[in-house]
Amino acid sequence: MADPAFWKHEWPATDFSKTTIQNWGEILSGGPPKDGIPALSDPSFVVATDETRIGDREPVITVEFDGQRPRSYPIRYLTWHEIVNDRIGGVPVAVTFCPLCNSGIVFDRRVQGQVLSFGVSGKLRNSDMVMYDRETESWWQQAIGTGVVGEFTGVELKQIPAWMESYAEFKTRNPQGLVMAEPDWNRAYGSNPYRGYDSSTRPFLYSGENPPHGISPLARVVRVGDRAWPLERLAQAGTVTEAGVTISWRAGQASALDSSSIAKGRDVGSIRVKDAKGRDVAHDVMFAFAYHAFWPEGQWMLK
Repeated sequence: MADPAFWKHEWPATDFSKTTIQNWGEILSGGPPKDGIPALSDPSFVVATDETRIGDREPVITVEFDGQRPRSYPIRYLTWHEIVNDRIGGVPVAVTFCPLCNSGIVFDRRVQGQVLSFGVSGKLRNSDMVMYDRETESWWQQAIGTGVVGEFTGVELKQIPAWMESYAEFKTRNPQGLVMAEPDWNRAYGSNPYRGYDSSTRPFLYSGENPPHGISPLARVVRVGDRAWPLERLAQAGTVTEAGVTISWRAGQASALDSSSIAKGRDVGSIRVKDAKGRDVAHDVMFAFAYHAFWPEGQWMLK
């Protein structure tokens, strides 16, 4: 039931009087209850050249800070946990992945003088994960990094530049880089519970509008701010420079949402987004339906 009165037994600390959601019917159960998908905290790491379980084409989320050893977070683990609360140097980060939107975003966990720790609520909105913080039990929309229910309603998390690439790309560039070690949970790591999802005609638990311009709901787009570039266009061009950024595509990364084995997924390629000074730019590679749902007035970069 989409009703705070019903949710109160599970969320007694959440202030439902503060929200940007006008219709509670937008909030759906994804199936698992609160923390049914267990977020991780303070993960262990191994040196990239010592890690042999991860296939070369498997996707990882990479974070590189000046003065710190580069880190990668394999999607084979994030598929089953969706959030990793970590600290890189002095920066507390949340590495997040919503399989239903293919949205992989890294956030700074510092908010108004507090360091938050995030968990998975079990709720979806526009098929996108609703996160929550354990300090106030406010709800946060993962795709936009914004509080939507509770004390932190309207607060935006700072997105940290990160990117999804193949494990081979990370390891080749950073042989002494760190890769998150396999978590100590009984999960079928390396398998894809969403087999064939990104070839579906309709997203899971989504009733919103389809994207315009005849774009398939589950086509990947590269979102930078409120603009979106179809991945198909980028794959054909190789490199596109416009709107103040240069977006490059290269083959070699497997889709995490195709084959039953992530390592055997079809090639969707890897994206890097740089500004005019060559610095990495915060972005997301998400499904077109999710971009349209959260940025209905956004700009489609079609040609």
